Amino acid sequence: MSFDRLTHALTSGLTLPHEGRILLSGAPGDLDLAGLDPARCEILQRFAPDHDAWTRRGLTTRAAPEGRYAATIVFLPRARDRAEARLAEACAITDDLVVIDGQKTDGIEAMVKALRPRVATEGVVSKAHGKMAWFRPDPDALADWAHAPRQLDSGMWTAPGIFSADGPDPASEALAEALPRKLGATVVDLGAGWGGLAPAVLDRAGVESLHLVEADLDALDCARKNVTDPRAQFHWADATTWAPEGSVNTVVMNPPFHIARKADPGLGQAFIRAAARMLTPQGTLFLVANRHLPYESTLQDTFADVDEIGGNTRFKLITAARPRRARR
Repeated sequence: MSFDRLTHALTSGLTLPHEGRILLSGAPGDLDLAGLDPARCEILQRFAPDHDAWTRRGLTTRAAPEGRYAATIVFLPRARDRAEARLAEACAITDDLVVIDGQKTDGIEAMVKALRPRVATEGVVSKAHGKMAWFRPDPDALADWAHAPRQLDSGMWTAPGIFSADGPDPASEALAEALPRKLGATVVDLGAGWGGLAPAVLDRAGVESLHLVEADLDALDCARKNVTDPRAQFHWADATTWAPEGSVNTVVMNPPFHIARKADPGLGQAFIRAAARMLTPQGTLFLVANRHLPYESTLQDTFADVDEIGGNTRFKLITAARPRRARR
């Protein structure tokens, strides 16, 4: 939410309730709260890095709403079905006013257009390459937008807006097939998503524990349903900063490379550095990535042995062993 856009809305007809709690649904961790009373604000955030950032800032931060709210400001996510679900949830828990805010590049114009025949939109403002709209909550009007997790034909569960929600990701499937028949005792899946790699890992000889680390709580909740092997442990955390309690023999990953709509190879590079930090001196990383992503330099800097073991024109399969320890 742009401060300019909120200021413009508050001078163009938006009147927030004078009392009661205000829920900021999906608010990014670096949001400027100017124009809002922090004492009245609560954060609903299911993405671990942003959840942690709000917690550090001292605001009440939740992974699920609690009770009812006078107003809810919904921050538009990229995925349309997740945006619809977030708005349906807001209507169900809000007494006075629902506000939606988003950038044009994230589909705010299409969302405002979709809302108009369903609710009585009281105002819309455009500013700073985005829009803000507000309306009185009507839970029945958006009931069909309350998208729930669903089960694929394979029996695996996915949820709106998570990575590869419509089925297994081909790159992850290729990585699963390329894993050796024997892995180390302790394995970590960084950015585990809904647990697509877990069956292949747990099928390998020697695996005593598998740690699934995932920042998106919706995805991790699906992983808990999909992976019932008692050797699996689940961690809602930022994979780039998460640290295991003990030694790790193997890391597997298909790291994300987008922040919002912008491709950011630095995110995958941070995953690689995190893997190198947690592996034992004899540990091994198994990685799949899109062919164009520039990970080789980071891999060479953080591992002594790096080899491409497969792939195609779309993605590459890489193994990296013997992590280098940073000099002190």
